[in-house]
Amino acid sequence: MSPRVSVVVPTYNNADFVAETLRSIVAQTFTDFELIVADHSSTDGTWEAVEQFAADSRLRMVRTPTGGGAPANWNRVTRLAQGEFVKLVCGDDLIYPDMLERQLAAVDALGARSQDVVLVASRRDLVDARGDVFVRARGLGGLSGVVDGRMALRATVRSGGNLFGEPACVLMRRSALEAAGGWQDLGYYLDAGSYAPVLVQGDMIALPESLASFRVSAQQWSVRLMREQADAAAAFHSSARDLVPDLISPGDVKLGNARARLLALQRRLAYTVLGRRMRP
Repeated sequence: MSPRVSVVVPTYNNADFVAETLRSIVAQTFTDFELIVADHSSTDGTWEAVEQFAADSRLRMVRTPTGGGAPANWNRVTRLAQGEFVKLVCGDDLIYPDMLERQLAAVDALGARSQDVVLVASRRDLVDARGDVFVRARGLGGLSGVVDGRMALRATVRSGGNLFGEPACVLMRRSALEAAGGWQDLGYYLDAGSYAPVLVQGDMIALPESLASFRVSAQQWSVRLMREQADAAAAFHSSARDLVPDLISPGDVKLGNARARLLALQRRLAYTVLGRRMRP
């Protein structure tokens, strides 16, 4: 029988962190999951670090040829998934031990209505390259409980950011992600831009608990030039409006674009202040 959840891990030169990531996954209190790791031709020993976990029967390791950037590896590893739900965890992030249990329980608590849920998101902690938390319980922007997916998408556009968090924060119904065309090639908005066509298919559940941690490091996309981030946000907002033009207005897009520019500046300043904490 297929597992309830597929945890998929795309890696690329994550040798410093991937073992810790995988330990956080295999330690889950919910155990009916498969674990698939796709290494995107790393050159730093990532593959060997993953091999430490080969004795776990839930693990499958594959190699992704060079080329195509992150979207190629994210889609490669996700296409191998067999679970009802899929969670993508990047090779340097962490999920807390009860994350799968808590997110699935929120879905199952809805009974017959659970089939309408296409995405579950929780808050996360931000950690530096050493794993020390510097921001706790970030995300969701006030969303709580069961939320119409279209309304959640409008909320994230107006916020100028990604209210749902990185993929480790999110559990998606695999059939909905497949119907949406998989992970979209949208640069900094690869994650939120891929949630958008999933959200318009149903409801989301917003859990206020912090159930994952996202590692902010010198290698992360989130600390690149602020102009690129703001441009990517504007493109995402435009694509989101195309999905639900009856709900997301030009004013929502304009507001989101302005807030995105401010958020990009704040991230850049934070990186400057944190400095060496971003480096392993």
